[in-house]
Amino acid sequence: MSQTKVHEPEVTLELAIEHGLNEEEFEMIKSYLGRIPTFSELGVYSVMWSEHCSYKNSILEIKKLPRSGPQLLVDAGEENAGLVDIGDGLACAFKIESHNHPSAIEPYQGAATGVGGIHRDIFTMGARPVASLNSLRFGSMNEPRVRYLLDGVVRGISDYGNSFGVPVVGGEVCFDEAYEGNPLVNAMSIGLVKVGETASAIAEGIGNPVIIVGASTGRDGIHGATFASEEISEESEAKRPSVQVGDPFTEKLLLEASLEVLKTGAVVGMQDMGAAGIACSSSEMTAKGGQGMRLDLDKVPMREDGMTAYELLLSESQERMLVVAEKGREQEVIDVYEKWDLNAVVIGEVVEGDKVTYLKDGEVKADIPADSLVLGGGAPQYEREAVRPKYLDEVQSFDFSTLSHPKDHNKTLKSLLSAPNIASKRWVHEQYDTMVRTNTVNAPGASDSGVIRIKGSNKGLAVKTDCNGRYVYLNPRRGGQIAVAESARNVVCSGAKPVAITNCLNFGNPYKPEVYWTFREAVGGMGDACRALNTPVTGGNVSLYNENPNGAIFPTPVIGMLGIVEDVEKHIMTPGFKNSDDIVYYIGSRRHGLGGSEYLKTVHGITSGDAPELDLEFEVKLQKILLDAIQNGKINAAHDISDGGIAVTLAEMAIFSGIGANVSVKELNGSIIDVLYSEAQSGVVVTVPRSDARSLEVFFDKHDLPYDELGVVGGKKLIIDEFVETPVEELKEVYESVIPKAMGQ
Repeated sequence: MSQTKVHEPEVTLELAIEHGLNEEEFEMIKSYLGRIPTFSELGVYSVMWSEHCSYKNSILEIKKLPRSGPQLLVDAGEENAGLVDIGDGLACAFKIESHNHPSAIEPYQGAATGVGGIHRDIFTMGARPVASLNSLRFGSMNEPRVRYLLDGVVRGISDYGNSFGVPVVGGEVCFDEAYEGNPLVNAMSIGLVKVGETASAIAEGIGNPVIIVGASTGRDGIHGATFASEEISEESEAKRPSVQVGDPFTEKLLLEASLEVLKTGAVVGMQDMGAAGIACSSSEMTAKGGQGMRLDLDKVPMREDGMTAYELLLSESQERMLVVAEKGREQEVIDVYEKWDLNAVVIGEVVEGDKVTYLKDGEVKADIPADSLVLGGGAPQYEREAVRPKYLDEVQSFDFSTLSHPKDHNKTLKSLLSAPNIASKRWVHEQYDTMVRTNTVNAPGASDSGVIRIKGSNKGLAVKTDCNGRYVYLNPRRGGQIAVAESARNVVCSGAKPVAITNCLNFGNPYKPEVYWTFREAVGGMGDACRALNTPVTGGNVSLYNENPNGAIFPTPVIGMLGIVEDVEKHIMTPGFKNSDDIVYYIGSRRHGLGGSEYLKTVHGITSGDAPELDLEFEVKLQKILLDAIQNGKINAAHDISDGGIAVTLAEMAIFSGIGANVSVKELNGSIIDVLYSEAQSGVVVTVPRSDARSLEVFFDKHDLPYDELGVVGGKKLIIDEFVETPVEELKEVYESVIPKAMGQ
């Protein structure tokens, strides 16, 4: 079908600025090309040099993180996802990414395509996705728009994930006014692959054909990467075309076809098309291979008439991938995809040189040195101005003696259990298929982390997403440390050894010196904790410009932690009380302080103070000893102290089991408000059968780990000294009803 040739606009500095580039970058582009770029070339540079693709304002800090280790099979950033050797000839591919901006504008499709995109990152490496998680943040549930966003995001995740057939095994949902207008939607995927059978995102071998596979290309998602690299404004609603549309059934076909085609041995390289579409996948694969690529865009299967080279290159239509095949074996690849009713069309080849060349209508529309486009190559890298925010002095010097605390702790505990951050998220996770594939051991809800078994093995994987944005807001470095430490502690509480992390760094505008300083400090804190805990960073995602007209979000470096369970039959641990007459212990640090606590926010409406103290050396010791105790069968329940303090920890252990307890916390030094509601780090509540209690104490004494006997499990009430005495059923009713009532159910 012949089409009228489209005249491309003249490229000027003003047009470059409209595309999100600055004058310095426009001059860099002209220098790389030796001329003024064409309109299509400008489009390619604008998306590839956007923060979303190039990490230009963040990569210098990210490089400071520990990015290698004995169990990592690829270094961070080397492939689409991290790859960890988990033994028995298997590797785990895992990664987390954001879809914040699209979800703010179109929550259903924004969240759905976030799930689809992160799964493609996993199976393009040859790994089959076996589990997923998410980390979601919204404004106050009192706001109708927040409830609309929550409903749309959860339905988007569930409809896509349930149809695709991968269980959601964990996640977190948080609410705070700081996320008003700019929700965070981070999706994580975990996959399994045999060691040595992974695929690489590379284009090499002169004459090898380049094949586009999967869905047809439309105009949805054009400039999605650029859209994700600017602040959300009142004009953002007009950018709905920047939000992609997903089809999980096509993605399921693409998964099965891709895993099948890799077994033929005909594939040289494979990469999914996410942000920046064809432009990104072709240029990154080409730069990695050190050779050139020539593509004829007229051959791309299109679902809309009259698409220009610019549109074809920048489209972020979902469920598409680029495959480089061995010359002469392309038909093997095509046959597999066509068997699965998917497009598979040769659109070009690997060529000599170092450029990606794109043709349309018989003309060269773009001819660009591939290395000049990509992260780690010629893409710009900046260290922005950093200034410590003035607000830190004010919040960290907050005078807690000015507060008047409530006397009725039964009422206070119920208030905390009804806080949306603490209350049951059953309304959310019951919309997800948590058991598909029949490998789920610990599902969302009554568990500190999600756990799946690895079929054909005694082993399992424990996974957790975690971050407390309030802590990072109040003390960026310590908040970054806590995000890593707490996610590792959650994994340990489930019976697993933490081995590596992925991360999603959600921050505001990096051009604001206070934001950049906060980013730098938080990343530094993450690095501190990763080095201490020996959990290297396998990769991840940076999402900046998370701001709306009212200001930036809380800085939120979400951690996705991976742990290995050596024996899922013997070592799995859950937080609920197990048996009447079990003895309850508190183990760990005896620090207190209300800074950044849910108590302070819920009861007093304040986010202030300093983040909880953290001694990383002690944290490492606690986690090692706790894991030893779990693996040696010395305890039968474990739950770490987090949101709401020890009062909420004990209440949740009772709610999860339906069994009460009678405990005393008076031996934990400090005022009763501090003891009950402080979110002090490095603390865990455990239980043990009475007959084994003395043996456990000897074990803790041997390892010099502080512990306190709190009391005994049993009865129908939670009793904490003279301060709390409430039936467990009442606590459960409060805990379970909050979100359904808010959502009108």
